[in-house]
Order: sequence, then structure tokens, then C-alpha cells
Amino acid sequence: MASVLIALGGNVGDVRATFKKAISHICGMAQAAMIARSADYATPPWGDEDQDPFINACVEIETDLDPHALLFVMQKVEQKFGRTREKDRRWGPRTLDLDMIAYDDVSLQKPDLTLPHPRLFERAFVLVPLAEIAPDRVIAGIRVRDGLASVSTQGIERLPDTG
Repeated sequence: MASVLIALGGNVGDVRATFKKAISHICGMAQAAMIARSADYATPPWGDEDQDPFINACVEIETDLDPHALLFVMQKVEQKFGRTREKDRRWGPRTLDLDMIAYDDVSLQKPDLTLPHPRLFERAFVLVPLAEIAPDRVIAGIRVRDGLASVSTQGIERLPDTG
């Protein structure tokens, strides 16, 4: 079984309900077990700032799928919730964005998948929820909590639990 960290984001529709359903779909389709789930965080838009705030979270799952098979599952789940990558504006509004952050200690550089995620340590909106569930995980030689300490978390707010 591989330990996989996945970041979730979105800013269109009922994002928190989408997360709940998407995580369930990922686990079902990937025959994966959820190990940990962060709280949801309201975060300022990144890249393209002329849009609504995002909600972000991270999960850790265990799966027997290889990275490319898991990527296929994740893209199918995004499509199910209305994401069309070809039509999306880069860093623009979206119902659901799923990013594979790390897959065990696999290092991979393919046109469709780079592991670990190449911009992880630039993105507080991923590092804040990731540090909640895997603060001591070392990714690309950097401990998650140390990576978080090196970025600004201004504007990121933990949302209350939905119950």
C-alpha cells in the first residue's frame, strides 16, 4: 500500500459538500483507505486573484493503485463534479481541483504527472492543511512543518467543522 497525499480545492458551488463526496468517490474508485483528513480552510485566490476565495483541504489515503492509475481516478472524479481541465482558465474558478502532492517517496517527472508536486512549497493554501495531517512528513527533503514556516499564511482561515 502506498501513502498518498492529495490536496483539494474549489471556489464554485458548495465546495465543502463536493469535498465530502469527492473523497468518498476517490476512496471507492481507488479501493483506498482514508488515513487522515484536514479541516477545510478559506484561502485567498492564488495566481489569478480576480475571483472568489477558495476552500482547501488535504487528505492522506492508502492505495494499491500506481500513481498514473490514481491520477486517472482523480481526473475522473474532477470531471464528475464539473471540472473540465481543457476549458478551465489557468488558476481560475473551479468546482473541484485535485492534486497529488506526494506518493510515498516516489520521484517522477512525466508530461502528465510530476511527483512530488513541483510547487508544493510555494503554496500556503496546500501547506496549512497538509501540516495539520502530516507535519513531520518529509517531501523532497523538506519537512512539511518547515516548509510551512517559510511561507506567508496571511488570509488563510480554518473553517468550523460542518458536523
